[in-house]
Amino acid sequence: MDDLLTRHDLGPVTRLTLSRPATYNALSLEMIEALIAALARIDDETRVVILAAEGKAFCAGHDLRQMQGMAPDQLAHLFDRCAYLMQMIPALPQPVIAQVQGVATAAGCQLVASCDMAVAADGARFGVNGVSIGLFCATPMVALTRAIPPKAAFEMLTTGNFITATRAAELGLVNRVVPAADLEAETMRLADSIAAKPPQVIRMGKRAFHDQLGQGTAAAYAATAQVMCTNMALPETVEGIGAFLEKRPPNWA
Repeated sequence: MDDLLTRHDLGPVTRLTLSRPATYNALSLEMIEALIAALARIDDETRVVILAAEGKAFCAGHDLRQMQGMAPDQLAHLFDRCAYLMQMIPALPQPVIAQVQGVATAAGCQLVASCDMAVAADGARFGVNGVSIGLFCATPMVALTRAIPPKAAFEMLTTGNFITATRAAELGLVNRVVPAADLEAETMRLADSIAAKPPQVIRMGKRAFHDQLGQGTAAAYAATAQVMCTNMALPETVEGIGAFLEKRPPNWA
């Protein structure tokens, strides 16, 4: 899988890089399996994951040439594995940040929407443009409609039009837009700021964040109150509160 995806461990931050620029890092079945395998190997030494890509594009979506030759059962398998990958990202204990340059389209846009956060270069563009070739982006729609307002998502899905990085930030698809030359450094700065926090607290918080999104208001408050009680008992929290009250930096070493 080394020709599809590379891994670099930068202290507590792990960078996974899609490494098929010649295909615009298309999500072929092989690329999907490489991502699933790489995420499965993330262990407790990693506090934050950055998902990046080589070349001019972040990800051009599914590999249409590969899909064109697939039988119906093979297509079903492809979409099952893709859905597994997209659900694996929010289920991962560590926060995942997409580092986006160029285009992120169709399943590539879905990949960005599935990440917990995203930093985009100012020239990046986002789209779910399958409708322009007669293929409605139904599976990318799932992640997209959970990341941005429904009317904006529906417009993207039915027109096939791309949106700019600035518009993506306005809609909440990305967290920040930076000059292309600063993309890697700014993404790493965000990752480092999260990695500096107690990992058990971040992992507990990420799980609670995604769990409460699917609950009604009363159920969400009941569940998150339990999380707060559990969190208060953590040694890192006892130290953090004590440090705050004593006006000193916390000792989380």
